[in-house]
Amino acid sequence: MPRGAKPAKAKVEAKPPIARKPRQSEGSRTHDLEKHLAEALKREKEALEQQTATSEILRVISSSSTDVQPVIEAVLASAARLCDALDATMFRVDGDVLRLVAHEGPIPSDPVGTPRQLTPATPSGRAVLEGRTIQVADIQADVGEYPEGSAFGRALNFRTILSVPLLRRGEAIGAIAIRRTEVRPFTDRQTELLQTFADQAVIAIENVRLFNETKEALEQQTATADILRVISRSPSDIQPVFDAIVQSAVKLCEGMFGTVLRLDGDRLHLAAHHNLSPAGLQAYREHYPVVVNLRETVASGAILDRRVVQIIDSTDPGVAPRSVAMARATGFRGVVVVPMLRDGEPIGVITNQSLI
Repeated sequence: MPRGAKPAKAKVEAKPPIARKPRQSEGSRTHDLEKHLAEALKREKEALEQQTATSEILRVISSSSTDVQPVIEAVLASAARLCDALDATMFRVDGDVLRLVAHEGPIPSDPVGTPRQLTPATPSGRAVLEGRTIQVADIQADVGEYPEGSAFGRALNFRTILSVPLLRRGEAIGAIAIRRTEVRPFTDRQTELLQTFADQAVIAIENVRLFNETKEALEQQTATADILRVISRSPSDIQPVFDAIVQSAVKLCEGMFGTVLRLDGDRLHLAAHHNLSPAGLQAYREHYPVVVNLRETVASGAILDRRVVQIIDSTDPGVAPRSVAMARATGFRGVVVVPMLRDGEPIGVITNQSLI
C-alpha cells in the first residue's frame, strides 16, 4: 500500500428490506367481525332455545306429578328440534324387552307399547345394556355390529342414529334415540344436549314413581285404619269386617270385583263380595260351595298349597274347571287368590278378579 494512502473500507452488503405483512383491508376486517358476530349470535340463540326448552319441560314436570307421558312427549319434541334430528323415540326397560313409550317425528314407527328384544344388536339396546351413549353414523351399512338395527334402518330409511341411556342411580331404565335420514353424525354439543334431555326424563319418571308410591302407601294405611276401625266396632260380627276387607282389596288392587271365601270343613263358601254383578252373584250361587280336595277351583288350589295363586287367563282350559265356568259367566280373565292362614292352617281365601 503506498505511503500515506488510507486503507479501503470493507464493502458492506446491503440487507434486504424486512418483509412486512400486508395490512388487512378494511373489507376483510369487516367480514371477519361479521363472521364472529354471526357465530356469537348463533351460540346465544342456541343457548336461549335450550333454556326455553328446559323451562318448558320443567313446567310440564311440575304440572304432571301423576302422569309422565306429557313430560316424555315434551322431551322428545325438544330433543328432535334442538338436536336437528328428524325424529326422536323413547324406550323403557320392561323385563327382558324394550317397550316403545313415545315417538315424535315423521320417520315410521311401531305403535306405542310395542316391545322389542333387549339386545346389543340395536343401538338403543346396546346403550341400555352397556349404560353408555351410542352413535352410529350409517346404521344401514353397519350390518356386522348392529344386524337388527341395520335391518330397521333399511326398512324405515334412516341412517345416522344417536341413542342415550336413561340412567337412574347408574342403572339404565330405558333410552332416547334420535335419527336422521342422511349420513350426518350428531355433534358433541348435540350429544350433550340429548344427555341433558335424558336426565330430565329420568327426573320426571322418578317424580311420578315416588308420587305413586307415596299415594299407594297412604291409601294402604288408610284402608288398614278403616278395617281396624270396623274390627273395633264389630267384636261379635265378622261380616262387616269381611265386607270392608274385600272392598279395600278391589279398590287398592284395581280389580273388577272381589270375594271372601270361607273354609268350612272341606268346602269353600262365599262369605262376602264387592262389585259383583247380579249375574256374577248367581254364578257363585250355582258353583259354590265347592269341595276343596277336588281342586275344582283356583281358590281350592290356594287352600291346599297354602300359597298365593295368580292366573293370567282364567278361561284357559288348563285352569280348574269351575273357575273356567265362573270366568266365562262373570267376564273376568285374571285372578289373584290369597289364602287366609291361622297358625299355618287355612281358614279361607280372598280373591281379586280383573279384566286382564
